[in-house]
Amino acid sequence: MTESNNAPVSFDALGLPEVLSTALKAMGFENPTPIQAMTIPPLLEGRDVLGEAQTGTGKTAAFGLPALASIDTSIRKPQMLVIAPTRELAIQVAEAIEQFAKNMKGLRVATVYGGQSYGPQFAQIERGAQVIVGTPGRMMDHLRRKSLKLENVKFCALDEADEMLNMGFLEDIEWILDHLNDETQMALFSATMPPQIRKIANRFLKDPEHLRVAPVKQVKANITQLAWKVSGLNKKTALERVSEVIEYKAMIVFVRTRNDTVEVAEHLESKGFAAAAINGEMNQAQRERTVDQLRNGTLKILVATDVVARGLDIPSIDLVVNYDLPDDNEVYVHRIGRTGRAGREGTSISFIRPREMYRVRHYERLTSGRVEDYELPTIQEIGKSRIERTKQELLDILANNDIAEMMKVVETMAEESEMSTEHLAAALLFNKQLKQPLFPKEDPKPRREARDRDDRGNRRDARRGDRDNRGERGDRGDRGERQRKPKTTRSDVDWQTYRLEVGKEHGAKPGDIVGAIANEISLDSSYIGQINLFDRHSFVQLPKNMPTNVYKKLKGVRVRRQAIDISLSEAPIATQKRKPRGDKQRRYN
Repeated sequence: MTESNNAPVSFDALGLPEVLSTALKAMGFENPTPIQAMTIPPLLEGRDVLGEAQTGTGKTAAFGLPALASIDTSIRKPQMLVIAPTRELAIQVAEAIEQFAKNMKGLRVATVYGGQSYGPQFAQIERGAQVIVGTPGRMMDHLRRKSLKLENVKFCALDEADEMLNMGFLEDIEWILDHLNDETQMALFSATMPPQIRKIANRFLKDPEHLRVAPVKQVKANITQLAWKVSGLNKKTALERVSEVIEYKAMIVFVRTRNDTVEVAEHLESKGFAAAAINGEMNQAQRERTVDQLRNGTLKILVATDVVARGLDIPSIDLVVNYDLPDDNEVYVHRIGRTGRAGREGTSISFIRPREMYRVRHYERLTSGRVEDYELPTIQEIGKSRIERTKQELLDILANNDIAEMMKVVETMAEESEMSTEHLAAALLFNKQLKQPLFPKEDPKPRREARDRDDRGNRRDARRGDRDNRGERGDRGDRGERQRKPKTTRSDVDWQTYRLEVGKEHGAKPGDIVGAIANEISLDSSYIGQINLFDRHSFVQLPKNMPTNVYKKLKGVRVRRQAIDISLSEAPIATQKRKPRGDKQRRYN
C-alpha cells in the first residue's frame, strides 16, 4: 500500500491530455491534492486503483480526469460509469466532470437518481451520454428497463464505497458490476476499508494499486473543535444560544433521524432563525432548492442527517454543530470536514452528554487535534449580543435610507404627545423587542419531558440506529416516529370547525396541529377538538367566538413548514361521542 507524501507536484507533470489541462488552468487548478497526485498516473496507465481518502480530498478529479482521457467522444454510448451513494453526491460529481470536460466537444453526461422522473434521464442517455453518474437503485432500474447498457463502458468508479455499504447497497453494487466487461478499468474509493469493501475490491479489481491518504491533517490545521457538556439547559436552548451569538456565514446541524431534522429546524424557525431541514423524505427539487438557498445566503442554518449531507459541497459552511453524536467515530471526522475547506477556518461544536465524554479522546486521536471545552453564552451575553445587533440594524437603516419624512413624523408625535423623542424611540424599541427581548431572562429549569427527550430518548435512538438514513432504498415512511397524541378534549365547549391548508402529504399529524395551535395562542390543548386529516388539508374544532387578533395570529402558523392559512368551514367533522359535562364555555385570553 502506498501512502501520501507532501512532495510538490503540478498537474502538468501528471501527463494529462492538453484538453483537460487547459480546462484545469481555466478553473484555477494548478497543483493536485495528494489523492489526485497519487491516483492519476496509475489510472492513466490503465491500472485499477483502490483508494482510501475521506470526503473533501478531491477524489472526483482523481478518477474523473484519467477516465475522461480515455473517452472517445465520437462514440455515443456509455463509456464511463460512476456509482455514488446519494443524489447530492451524484449531482456534484456530474457537475465537476462537465467542468473538467468543457473543452471536449461532444462529451455528454447523464445523471440518474431516484426522486426524479425517468423522462429526462431517458432523454439524456438516448442523446448519447458517454458518462453516466448515478445512485445504485436508479441505475439498477435503468439496467432492468434496458434503457442503460454497459457493454461499452471502459471505466467504472465507486465513490464513497463505505457509505454505500452502510446504506445497504452492497448487493446492488455487486449486481451492477456483474454487468460490466471483464476488461473494464476500476477505481474504488472509500474513507474506511471494512472487510465487505475489501471483498468487493478483491472480486472486481485486478491487481489494484492500493493508495491511502492519511485523513484529518487538514482538520487539525483549519478546524477549531469544541465540546459543550450537556447540563442545565436542554439541547434546543443550547442550539439557540450558539446560533445567536457565534458569528458564522452558514451552519450545518447534524441530528440523528429525519424526524429530528424537521423538529429542530422548525424550532429554530419559530425563534426567528433562517433555518431549514434537509432529509431523504424531501423530493430532489426541494433538496436542491434548499441547498441553493444556503449557498446564496437566504438560509443560514441547515439541519441534516449524515447520509443526506454526505454529498454536499458548500464552501460557505464555517460552523458545524453535532447536535447528536454519530454512532461511528470516523463519521465525526466527515461531519466536521464540512467546514474548514480550501484553506478556510471553521469551527465545530459537539453537544456531549456526561456518559459520552469518553468519545472526546477518540475524536482527538482521529483528528490529531484538541477538543476544547465550550461554555455556552450566558443570558447576559445573549442580551448584549441582541442590543449590539439592533444598534447595527439601526445604523444600517440610517446609512442606507432617507429618513427625513420619518423624522418629521416623530417630531409631530413628540409635540402632540408632549413626550420626548427619546421616549418615543424607546417605545418603538420596546415594541420591536417583544418577540426577542433585549434583556432576556434565564430560562426556567427544563420540563421533565424535555430532559427525558434529551437524556433518554437519544439512548433509544442509539440502540435503534438511524433507520431513516438509508438513502433511496430506505424511504419507507415514518415507522420510527413516536406520534404525539392530543389530550382528551372537553365536552363543555361550543365548537366551530376550521379548515387548515396542511395535511398528510405535508407530513402533518394531529399532534403537530395541536402543538402549533396551543403554543401560538396559549390555548390549553383540551380546548382543541376533533381533527380530521386529509391529503392536503385538515379540519379542526376550536371554541367559537375566536377574537380577530387571535385569528390573525393563527393565520401565520406553520405546521411541518406549511402555512396552515386557517379559515372558517361549514364542512362536517367526524366526532366521537362524549358524555355531557355541563355548559361551561371556554373564553379566549
